[in-house]
Amino acid sequence: MASSTNESAATPIAPSREATDSCSSVDLSNGHPSGVAAPPTLPPLTASWRAKPLSLPERDKVQDILAACGDRDLTALRALATSEGGFVEDEVRRSAWPMVLGCHSNPTDYASRLDGSEKHRDEDQVQLDVNRSFVYYPEDESDKRRDVRKNELSNVITSVLRAHPMLHYFQGYHDIVQVLLLVLGADAAVSAVARLSLLHIRDFMLPTMSGTESHLELLPAILYAMDPVLCKHLSHTQPFFALAATLTLYAHDIEEYGDIARLFDFLLASPASIPLYLFAVIVESRKSELLEIEEDEPEMLHSILSKLPKPLNLESLIQRTSEIYKQHPPESLPGRAWNRVSANSVLKTTHDSRQLAKQTLADAEKLFEKQALEIKRADDWKQRKLRMKQVLNKYEQFRKTATYAGATLIVVVVSYWLRNSDGQAVLASCISMLVKLQQRTWGMLQHLFL
Repeated sequence: MASSTNESAATPIAPSREATDSCSSVDLSNGHPSGVAAPPTLPPLTASWRAKPLSLPERDKVQDILAACGDRDLTALRALATSEGGFVEDEVRRSAWPMVLGCHSNPTDYASRLDGSEKHRDEDQVQLDVNRSFVYYPEDESDKRRDVRKNELSNVITSVLRAHPMLHYFQGYHDIVQVLLLVLGADAAVSAVARLSLLHIRDFMLPTMSGTESHLELLPAILYAMDPVLCKHLSHTQPFFALAATLTLYAHDIEEYGDIARLFDFLLASPASIPLYLFAVIVESRKSELLEIEEDEPEMLHSILSKLPKPLNLESLIQRTSEIYKQHPPESLPGRAWNRVSANSVLKTTHDSRQLAKQTLADAEKLFEKQALEIKRADDWKQRKLRMKQVLNKYEQFRKTATYAGATLIVVVVSYWLRNSDGQAVLASCISMLVKLQQRTWGMLQHLFL
């Protein structure tokens, strides 16, 4: 089959979305008040990342993908997503992506969220980011069509946030959503975005960005398992260089539509830790370049690592990532890194594909609440420890000052008590007791709060 190079009414090679997944049941136009014309909508892209026809092996693979979708065989779909070419074309992705995200169960009506629902606290920021969307793709579109896409993107994000108001928007979220919108279309994208947000990237949508820390803290452990020498070379550089890429599932950094669609095949079908493994593999691919920079120049290393190399050889990176993940699964990483990850984190709740398949949006919301409370308690404890350290520092300064003042007083007292041997003995005993009491008190305070 030849892939279309523009949006057309050509018959898709995949079954219609209405026949394959419940995500397509959403009609955003229903959310507008009666008497008000609904905004125009666009079909999802049908353009492949290439113009040439599919080969015979690719045609066979398409049939395998569609058969796995029909059987809801997630194991087969994950294997197909990882293999070269992934899900091959957008028309196939429209069946496969909702399936790997679990949209086939418990459909939710999001249409009414656009009309009558309480405004989400982050909608102003959403609009600012939407205005900056669709920079690199689709190519060769008129400003009018681009404006329609931006309106659809805003509606999709707003619908999900209003339906799940506990979610906190983060900058770059729109980059992720626009990929789902372009592939699935506005109707099917809403439920897919909701599933992705709550089940796969929930840690990034907590009240604070503390949820990202456990993700970034895994990266050095992965690097060490892969290459201890390279890991040591980067040990003075904090792993924040990986934040932008992994936070947005690379959608903020990859400029080619075909590349990001192919990468999403792999990421959507994989555990939430896979973006970190992928970043580690990208770092590994730049080893010779990084070793040329002195390890005591963390700013230079951070600058290089925070920008992805271009071009990316995605197929080889995906295969290498899959290989490394099998060799060094999260539970085997050094330094007990996996043990420090919260049981409520998506890193662990997506780790077992069978368990993930059973999770509902309601389950994810409960996990969200537990993790948010867990992080709040941890942050509160950090603040208390910080305040106590400040108190102890002030006490130490006071103690030193009091020691000098006390020494002067002791000299005066000593000159009086040394007049006789009894006074000398009493004074020595008192000083010894005071010193021991001070040391014991100071030791207890340090043990409790430092």
